[in-house]
Amino acid sequence: MCGIVGIFAYHNSAPPVDAEEALKIREAMRPRGPDGAGLWLSPDKRLALAHRRLSIIDLSAAGAQPMATPDQSVRVVFNGEIYNYRELRNGLEHQGHRFQSQSDTEVLLHLYQEYGEAMMDRLRGMYAFAIWDNVRQSLLLSRDPFGIKPLYYADDGKTLRFASQVKALLAGGAVDTSPQAAGHAGFFLWGYVPEPYTLFQGVRALPAGSTYLQDLQGNAVSKSFCAIPAELAKAYEAGKGSALNKEAVQYELGLALADSIKHHLVADVPVGVFLSSGLDSSTITALAAQGQGQLHSVTLGFQELRGGGHDETSYAAKIAARYGTVHQTQWITREDFAGDYQRILEVMDQPAVDGVNMYFVAKIAAAAGMKTALSGLGGDELFGGYPSFRDIPRMARTFSLAHSFPGLGRMCRRVAAPWLKHFTSPKYAGLLEYGGSYAGAYLLRRGLFMPWELPEVMDPDMARAGWQALQPLVRLEETIPHPSEDFLAVSALEMVWYMRNQLLRVADWAAMAHSLEIRVPLVDIMLLRQVAPLLATKHRPTKLDMARTLATPLPVEVLHRPKSGFLVPVQRWLAAASGQGGGRGDHDWRMWAKAVYQHHTVAP
Repeated sequence: MCGIVGIFAYHNSAPPVDAEEALKIREAMRPRGPDGAGLWLSPDKRLALAHRRLSIIDLSAAGAQPMATPDQSVRVVFNGEIYNYRELRNGLEHQGHRFQSQSDTEVLLHLYQEYGEAMMDRLRGMYAFAIWDNVRQSLLLSRDPFGIKPLYYADDGKTLRFASQVKALLAGGAVDTSPQAAGHAGFFLWGYVPEPYTLFQGVRALPAGSTYLQDLQGNAVSKSFCAIPAELAKAYEAGKGSALNKEAVQYELGLALADSIKHHLVADVPVGVFLSSGLDSSTITALAAQGQGQLHSVTLGFQELRGGGHDETSYAAKIAARYGTVHQTQWITREDFAGDYQRILEVMDQPAVDGVNMYFVAKIAAAAGMKTALSGLGGDELFGGYPSFRDIPRMARTFSLAHSFPGLGRMCRRVAAPWLKHFTSPKYAGLLEYGGSYAGAYLLRRGLFMPWELPEVMDPDMARAGWQALQPLVRLEETIPHPSEDFLAVSALEMVWYMRNQLLRVADWAAMAHSLEIRVPLVDIMLLRQVAPLLATKHRPTKLDMARTLATPLPVEVLHRPKSGFLVPVQRWLAAASGQGGGRGDHDWRMWAKAVYQHHTVAP
């Protein structure tokens, strides 16, 4: 896990690259890579590549970046992990390639030499990288299919800049920081800034599963090499009509999970695990314990919940004991949150309402000596663990008739919204207007502020411009595979929107604040391709089935306990931190959203 930087003066009228600017951007990401740093400036000063290193694979100096082939024809900066790099390396060696290190970074160089952009189809991992081809005089940017690793770029028509963080690009002082209406409106709409937008006109996210090629002639080409809805639909379609019985489905599921865990344990440092006692993290802990000699696990506990129904620590301790992990529980108080309040806002690269719990669990993992840890993130999206898998199809069916008369829904919302917000969630006012489609129902289910509320919480002109640029209902509809069915539609929506823009982004900045790498074995392209066909069978596996694949079963009380989480105390703390008393859950999150937004938009 690292921080990458690049400045490419591709236009002949662009000024030479300033190495000091590259260093400013790089050093703004020091926590991402405390183990080393590198900078390369091309002889003609048209390109600078820089890197901060967190050493996970090949800890020697041979793994340092920027890295080049012996003939200097190809050069790379890379953030992430390629989990199948050993297999790829073996294949390349048989084709005559020779390696100078044991790193996955060097595999990228040789893979590019052998296959060019087609290399993306062979990668299994989380990654964002840039490859300079000195022969073609071109720069290639790439990002993994799920968008686990971030990559942001700014192009002023003459110079292309990129980095792993938005705030790092801003630190360079050369990007357009005028407000991007879609980013601002998107934050209030969702509680996160939806890609490809940021809060700034000049900075965009490279779309997940895509490449961006820029050459010295000024030509730029963007391509998608992997779209999750299409992958999900293709694999799902392959499983339709399958004759697999329940035992066969369970067997195939077990193989796929074990394979993903095995690949995610590839490292030259010990790999730990976040153990919350939910089925996702418990299953990962059990499988990882089989593949690693001494597995460390950490659990976050909240003093306000201690001994109550939402206290997960006792269950986590039982799981740790069953699988023999070296376990640590850390208790967090309201005072801990207050003490880290300003730092949480500072390390939050883009505004988000989520992430406080991830920040603290990453903090305790780093304090325990971990450099990388497994997380159960992604299990709900893959196995249908959210209430949305039930609520959204039901809402769409219930209000489908009203969806045919948008004027009626709009009129009812205008009448009901002003008084409903005083008694319950304002979302209810939009049921007739939005609830009759998957896209509209998802907006109601996951939205923070409703579309009609945006002019009340931000500049009205910016709200209208942002909504028009976002086109959220159109983009949501485009996310849904067609033809589709209930489970497939919701899974695609949750993976592409909530998981990518909120959960994965939060995991990145919260972990990087503590120089920790988080790995997500349930968010893996090979796992998706192996499991999605099983989801289409009449024996569709659930999270409970996932847990039942274990050779040594989980404790019975863990298998059958209701889903819990960290949200109850954090909600109260967020409300208190934003200067408001605790109220309804949506009220507390809205107050926190306003505090986060103010921090990111008001100049100090």
